[in-house]
Amino acid sequence: MLKFILMCLMMILSFNMWLAVQLSLFLLSLFFGVFSLSEFGMFQLGFSLGLDWISYLLILLSIWVMALVLMASEKVNDSNNFGALFLIVNLFLLLTLIMTFSCLDYLLFYICFESSLIPTMILILGWGYQPERLQAGIYMLFYTLFASLPLLISFVSLYGLSGSLVMGICSLPVLGESMVFVWYFCSVFAFVVKLPMYLVHLWLPKAHVEAPVAGSMILAGVLLKLGGYGLIRVCPLFCSVAFNFTWIWVSIALVGGVFVSLICLRQSDMKALIAYSSVAHMGLVLCGLTVYSWWGLWGAVVVMVGHGLCSSGLFCLANMSYERLGSRSLFISKGLLNFMPTLALWWFCLSAGNMAAPPTLNLLGEVGLIVSIISWSSVGAFGVALLSFLSAAYTLYLFSLSQHGKYFSSLFSCCSGEVREYLVLMLHWLPLNVLVVVGYIFMS
Repeated sequence: MLKFILMCLMMILSFNMWLAVQLSLFLLSLFFGVFSLSEFGMFQLGFSLGLDWISYLLILLSIWVMALVLMASEKVNDSNNFGALFLIVNLFLLLTLIMTFSCLDYLLFYICFESSLIPTMILILGWGYQPERLQAGIYMLFYTLFASLPLLISFVSLYGLSGSLVMGICSLPVLGESMVFVWYFCSVFAFVVKLPMYLVHLWLPKAHVEAPVAGSMILAGVLLKLGGYGLIRVCPLFCSVAFNFTWIWVSIALVGGVFVSLICLRQSDMKALIAYSSVAHMGLVLCGLTVYSWWGLWGAVVVMVGHGLCSSGLFCLANMSYERLGSRSLFISKGLLNFMPTLALWWFCLSAGNMAAPPTLNLLGEVGLIVSIISWSSVGAFGVALLSFLSAAYTLYLFSLSQHGKYFSSLFSCCSGEVREYLVLMLHWLPLNVLVVVGYIFMS
């Protein structure tokens, strides 16, 4: 059977490199998914690599989203815009993500965590749209590197004092309380910037707006989850002091989420609106991870997976409109229900997922996050209620303004959609809704 699969891959490879890579990634995700049928805990793979359920889910999400990224980026191949180099950059990015999610050594985790920045920068600078992509790339580079240098110092100091950097084995030595506070903020700051948390989020909308569709999809689908995954791995080192700062993270996340939601309601750029909505959703994830409860942890993981599929699909839809209209402005891209009627259903389905409507994974995760926040402090109920309401408001604003109204007078008839595009959207939407049926996997 394996020999037959390899022969088929070789035949496709000789016919079309692009198709061969896509098929290989889908087969890899299939085999990796079947692998989940066996129960496993944290186990060693050698070379300081290993998996648990959180790593497994995020690696599977990375492979799946990368396959969809290549399907959505057929225009790069059709226009001969360095298609082979584009494939190499994306596969290198996937390799760094898989390595990051499977590292058991903190220093190796840091190296792989930072390595994902290089192919992302190449995607934005090489295949971006406007000249402003240079500024967007510099913003992302300096925000990420500035926040990551204290993390490197933290890991080196941890090795010098404890003699080990293996996750689950190394522990903080007995130090003064003020020293541990500084150490805690140095370690956590890199991940809240990558998440990103409100106040350090300005790099994200710029990067999304200027990135090609591949950059936007992989950035929203997987790269933002590196921040949440890093918090899951690093915060157990600081259990003695981390509880004292929960109120800071929850306050910034909830208040910042409300502010960002209000910013979404006045956006005219379609991609900027979707990018700002990611900041609001990741704010809830930050709340769940910093209240240190079981509900918060599994709710954050479910929202990370659901948001990765939903937000990636919305960016894919925005790119389909941009390829036909030549603009991302909501004032030009309106009335699409008349202009591209067959895509309106996908706009509705993915917008419903973005506002956490049933039966999507986002609803399952947000229920857990809301329970964790309210059980930590009943005052948080006001912030969560306002955030949920505004989430529905800006999603309805995006859907109604883009789909309804009279379309722009200079637009003419065009292709409403291709089979490849419908397949990409279906493969975003189907796991987002079907995985709710096996939600017990996330709770185990």
